[in-house]
Amino acid sequence: MAKDALVSDELAKKFKTEKDSPYVRWVRDEGLDIIAAHYVYDLNTVELKPWARRGGRGVFINHEASRTSNDCYVCEIPGGGELNPQRQLFEEMILVLSGHGSTSVWNDAGQKVTFEWGPGSLFAIPLNTWHQHFNGSGTEAARFVSSTNMPPVLNLYDDVDFVFNTAHDFPNRFAGEPDYFADKDEVDGLLLKTNFVADAVNLPLIAAKERGAGGGHIRFSMARGSMNSHISQFPTATYKKGHRHGPGAHVIILSGEGFSLMWPEGEEPKRYDWKAGSMIVPPNMWFHQHFNTGTEPARYLAFKHEVVSVRNAQGVPKAWISQRVGGDQIDYADEHPLVRETFAKALAGNGLVPQMDAAYEAELADLPPKP
Repeated sequence: MAKDALVSDELAKKFKTEKDSPYVRWVRDEGLDIIAAHYVYDLNTVELKPWARRGGRGVFINHEASRTSNDCYVCEIPGGGELNPQRQLFEEMILVLSGHGSTSVWNDAGQKVTFEWGPGSLFAIPLNTWHQHFNGSGTEAARFVSSTNMPPVLNLYDDVDFVFNTAHDFPNRFAGEPDYFADKDEVDGLLLKTNFVADAVNLPLIAAKERGAGGGHIRFSMARGSMNSHISQFPTATYKKGHRHGPGAHVIILSGEGFSLMWPEGEEPKRYDWKAGSMIVPPNMWFHQHFNTGTEPARYLAFKHEVVSVRNAQGVPKAWISQRVGGDQIDYADEHPLVRETFAKALAGNGLVPQMDAAYEAELADLPPKP
């Protein structure tokens, strides 16, 4: 049975005004569009509009819960130019899509740090710090994609001037440490303790057999904030286990080619083909599954807020736990036959065959019994 919970137009009209929000009105007043999408094939070519506040061009890409959790936008810095300085009472994580440049971050105490970035760089803006992005090329535009938790902040205060112009330093978030944006390699479990990654495409990862397919994984919590993200990679001719979680994960493909299946419980999966630069945004509690049909490892970055993670009593995301014990991850042994059929056909089109036997076998050692 379909569980998309759609109702009549008559009932929907009764709640129409509640779908509007200070955040949605702010984006509209900025003169920008909101692309309401689960999927963008290429962030590098998505159409942008002039953005006076920032001094560049931009567009917002939001999932259904954007007015209450976290959002996403793409921004371009003109060749030979820079964006306007800005401070903000919300958190932000940035992935550079193209171009080279630098960013300066400073506080009211006069402490300032400047660092350089290039394609694949990943970093976060500390809460309410002044910051400014500079394009290192005199002719070519630079483009980045960002996720923020502005929606709940702006909706809470409903005061644009307060959110963007409050003079207050958070020294526990940023105190001008000279190495604040150094490319560090300190790891704690699956967490990489750093505020800057120079090259997310080639960053070494940690084995994560729980997600299947012999892939690698690493997690980030940058700028001492509440937003987080992770990178996952899986070998050619393999795929990850299907799972579901809360809203707000913006999955950006860093390398490889393949497709994803997404579906609400009880419905048939829909297919979304991707390449480097594509973005997949799974709706709230939709199952989704990622498949590598190319000739190189596939790697993606997921920007998200903690609201995404439905956790068990031990603090483990249920998206990592088998459905057989009450989690939200589908074991290979329990997936629909359509999954393997679809994958085999897609690989055949590229002259490849599935390399999943080892993953299927490895799962059996720890597979809980069916309830």
